[in-house]
Amino acid sequence: MNSTSLSRLSARFPARFSARLAVAALGVSAIALTGAAIAQDGGAAGGLILPDNPAFFAKNDPNHRKATVIVNGEIITGTDVDQRVALIVNASGGKVSDEELGRLKLQVLRNLMDETLQIQEAKAQKVDVDNSEVDQTFARIAQQNFGQDVKAMEAYLAKIGSSAASLKRQIRGELSWNRLLRRNVQPFVNVSDEEVREVLKRMQEAKGTEEYRVGEIFLSATSENRDAVYQNAQKIVEQLKGGGSFVGYARQFSEASTAATGGDLGWVKRGVLPTELDALLPTIQSGQLVGPVEIRGGFSILLLIDKRQVLTADPRDAVLSLKQISIGFAPGVTETQATTRAKAFADAMGAARGCANADEVAASLGADVVNNDQIKARDLPTPLQNLVLSLNLGETTPPFGSIQEGVRVLMLCGRDDPKADSGPDFEQVQSQMEDERVNKRAQTYLRDLRRDAVIDYN
Repeated sequence: MNSTSLSRLSARFPARFSARLAVAALGVSAIALTGAAIAQDGGAAGGLILPDNPAFFAKNDPNHRKATVIVNGEIITGTDVDQRVALIVNASGGKVSDEELGRLKLQVLRNLMDETLQIQEAKAQKVDVDNSEVDQTFARIAQQNFGQDVKAMEAYLAKIGSSAASLKRQIRGELSWNRLLRRNVQPFVNVSDEEVREVLKRMQEAKGTEEYRVGEIFLSATSENRDAVYQNAQKIVEQLKGGGSFVGYARQFSEASTAATGGDLGWVKRGVLPTELDALLPTIQSGQLVGPVEIRGGFSILLLIDKRQVLTADPRDAVLSLKQISIGFAPGVTETQATTRAKAFADAMGAARGCANADEVAASLGADVVNNDQIKARDLPTPLQNLVLSLNLGETTPPFGSIQEGVRVLMLCGRDDPKADSGPDFEQVQSQMEDERVNKRAQTYLRDLRRDAVIDYN
């Protein structure tokens, strides 16, 4: 909720801004949908002894909104918290323990309190966000991330225990805060031309060295609460390794300024991060999670999103034209039989003499063919990326798959290599530096709002 790094982007690229809201704030994925379906399709009673017509001693009325906290006279209810938590739980496939759920609710409550303060401050400063703007952003999220209309998305949110109102309030909070910062903070942040030129010079000097795109969840700690924070960080790591959304957990738990962007630090070079984290970068692979690592002021959990060479063309950005040729196996086939057929299949495709003849050979083998003429190498599974990039035109990969899923090969039919990356221009570097400084001032601004707030707990 405390984001300023995308305030500029929200004005220039509203579609990208709304997509970030959907992915980072909503955090709903195909995995989450699957998890919800599994939960619904479980056993009738799961071994529980349940009467057909239970008599309840008390009613749990979802429409009864009990105040959890009052912030400057505005109520945040338990229902508000539960509906926001439902988004995060669903993004984690429903795999959240009772203990983790308790921590999550406390963090969501804190976020809702900050969100309330931000909306209140925007109103006090006469920075208005019309309902139509919120509705438009909500509709874009539905279209871009769900491929469905608004009513279908509203029904989906209700199904998982959340609501359209909860997500719209979060949208209003981000729009209000970003607009407030653009008016009251950003005009007073300056980055000199000399500072920008110095950054560009260092980038040119670093050409060819590796840089890393890193996600971070930072938890502050003192000598008094160090052990408790470390245990909390370990439990977050367990949730992430169990399929939890890194973006979702970063937004809710990270105390760094990058929390609002899902913990994404962007591309960093060696020597930028604290020494304890910097030493880890060359030792981890893309997609790997490490931590918690103790650094000055607390603990960090790192996710290496990607790595590349500075100002150098990345071969993984090559656009490929591929044929996928696959065969299946009859039920009851033995491993020996499958291996024999897979070898014959691979030999035949290897002798196909290029893509022009591939379809004919595939048909003679009873194989299926799928063409893709616009796929980047980096979009392939990691084990296949270097393998495909090492192929010459018309060559195929070794066969891969299983008896259950069938066996397939990829044949390279075309490749457009990327041009060398010229890096960000002067304006892009200046914009990034300004956003970082606005972000720091935004944190101070929010701390002042918290300090001056009148808060009543139930």
